[in-house]
Amino acid sequence: MGTLKDHYNNECKPALQKEFGYTNVMQIPKLEKIVLNMGLGEAVQNPKIIDGAVEELTRIAGRKAVVTKAKKSIAGFKLREGMPIGCRVTLRADAMYDFYSKLVNIALPRVRDFRGVSPKSFDGRGNFSMGVKEQIIFPEIDFDKIDKIKGLNISIVTTAGSDDEARSLLKHLGMPFKR
Repeated sequence: MGTLKDHYNNECKPALQKEFGYTNVMQIPKLEKIVLNMGLGEAVQNPKIIDGAVEELTRIAGRKAVVTKAKKSIAGFKLREGMPIGCRVTLRADAMYDFYSKLVNIALPRVRDFRGVSPKSFDGRGNFSMGVKEQIIFPEIDFDKIDKIKGLNISIVTTAGSDDEARSLLKHLGMPFKR
């Protein structure tokens, strides 16, 4: 069984080139990076929750998660500049393809009442963002060891110039869009 990268090079690239009529192979859209982000607003009251989130995100991504800090103080939320309020990981190259394959083939089918991903979640420049309500859909997370169910934002950045090109790219790579 080949990797997702091999599938992209051998099957998706020629199909995309034929579909959109690209004359140069460098015009064919590809995945650039995947950014995983966990925003934890409750970390203001409970700073220990950040450690668990970093450990879980590191397990999911296979790369060390970075703690994100508040850029501004917001008195209404009792937030001070520099306080840790989340964590994120940026995946590129082989790690990105491995995560995408795991997301599409293992994690998304484990979502309760899953009917597909919304095809409207593109930003107008060929990038796709989606949210996951529970981090427990990933096989690396041990359900007994988590303290709290946390959400996760996944942003898939592509080199596509338009949303239609990016949608077609992700569809060829196996993303289950709603009809």
